[in-house]
Amino acid sequence: MRLYKKEGATVQIISFPNEKVRKGDYLAIEDSKREESLIVQVIDMEYANIPGILEELLRNCNGDSSIEASIEGEDVDPFEVAAHVRYIQDARLLICKIRASTHKGKLIPTGFALPARSYARIRNISVSELLPCPSDKNGYPMRLGEIAEKKHLDVDVRALDGALNIITGKKGTGKSHIAKLLTLSLISHGAPVVILDLNGEYVRLGQNTKGEPNEFYSKIHVLTPKQNFKITLEQMRIRVLLNILVNVLHLPGTSAREFRRIWHFLEQKDALTIEELGEAIKNWRCNQHVRDALFSRYYTLLNSGLFTDNPAQATSLEDSLDRVRSGGAIVLNLQNESTTNRHILVEYVLGKLVELLTTWRLRAIFLFAEEAHLYLRETYWDDIVTRMRHFGVFTTFITNQPDTIRENIYRQVDNLFVLNFTNEHDLDPISRAARVDACTVKSIVRDLLPHHCLVLGKVVNDFPIIVKIRNLNVQMMGQTRLFFLNKDLQVNSIKR
Repeated sequence: MRLYKKEGATVQIISFPNEKVRKGDYLAIEDSKREESLIVQVIDMEYANIPGILEELLRNCNGDSSIEASIEGEDVDPFEVAAHVRYIQDARLLICKIRASTHKGKLIPTGFALPARSYARIRNISVSELLPCPSDKNGYPMRLGEIAEKKHLDVDVRALDGALNIITGKKGTGKSHIAKLLTLSLISHGAPVVILDLNGEYVRLGQNTKGEPNEFYSKIHVLTPKQNFKITLEQMRIRVLLNILVNVLHLPGTSAREFRRIWHFLEQKDALTIEELGEAIKNWRCNQHVRDALFSRYYTLLNSGLFTDNPAQATSLEDSLDRVRSGGAIVLNLQNESTTNRHILVEYVLGKLVELLTTWRLRAIFLFAEEAHLYLRETYWDDIVTRMRHFGVFTTFITNQPDTIRENIYRQVDNLFVLNFTNEHDLDPISRAARVDACTVKSIVRDLLPHHCLVLGKVVNDFPIIVKIRNLNVQMMGQTRLFFLNKDLQVNSIKR
């Protein structure tokens, strides 16, 4: 390999046919005299367009029998130039991005070095030379999967601590698989996790592929609304309930002020129940329009099936979180809930988390939100990135629609797990992330195989790395139900 040219942060290298280089590989351009080198990553490959190459390709008819048959005569090549020409024709131009440099063996996260072009030596380097491998003694190792050298990639799970993460890719590429891997890694190191499960994909994380209990069985707690998850008004608290009424059910400000008075009245009577709330609204002296607005929201809460007046049927979210304090996951199963119910539940859970974190009943919580734009209100996006992050809510968004996440969130993201996207419009929002340049994302992501992921951010020390995500011995529950799954089975059922 030979260094050709450098333009800004882009380096072009000439590679010959006998040299094995793939997109995503790292190369070191070494200058032995100055004891420095440039670390670059291959983001694209092209043919080296040498002057006269098109003419040579047109002249060279070898390999096309129809053209050879129409041309009389024989090739005369006394100096055996043809072999050299063919070798040059197959030369490639590697488009690379500068990732770091080294000086006297020390890695520097900027590309300050400029090796001499005439005698620079270029070699492949492994990811293990760039990333220190964490161990149980010096960190919290998490095995992500396999990298190009058929080696395992272990990263430090502490890179997720205090971080904002995004997992994105088109449908069927394995987004939920990565989310489950991160969840189980956090649990195994004693972290508490809350999962907002939109499609019921995480409810069997405690079972292996055969449906038997696995090592995480006692640490996975599934809360299904209306079944083992109901709330009393007393648990809800006025602040959280007003957020639901105003932000989810769009209660006008005048009615909200009247509701606050009703609440304090019931609180003084020690009668904070759904039944008493209905009676209080019915008998309250207020404008008829205000009463109608309150009754409308009251019946929405009543018919949601999420509330109960029986403390024995109610589930304490505080107690559930206490059970996962030393490592575990609470899975909030939103699969069969209406849009309104999802908004109510998420508002309640997030409100409770902030309440527990501000009083230090919880140190921190890792929140996984699948397709959050379907149930998270508009104002919460900024809250999660700024305010809630300071409280100790560390969020991972999972989506196949990257444009549903705001640009300012991409700019503040700490870790990005990107699976395959074909459409360039899908890649535009991702390429705005501050952790990587747009060229890298658009070039590499387009060619990713299923279950292969481009990992960016703190978790890989800002070195973009392609990883084949490892398999998990858990029931995935994310597979699409197919009709034409087993042809023989269908034929037999038709015969019957």
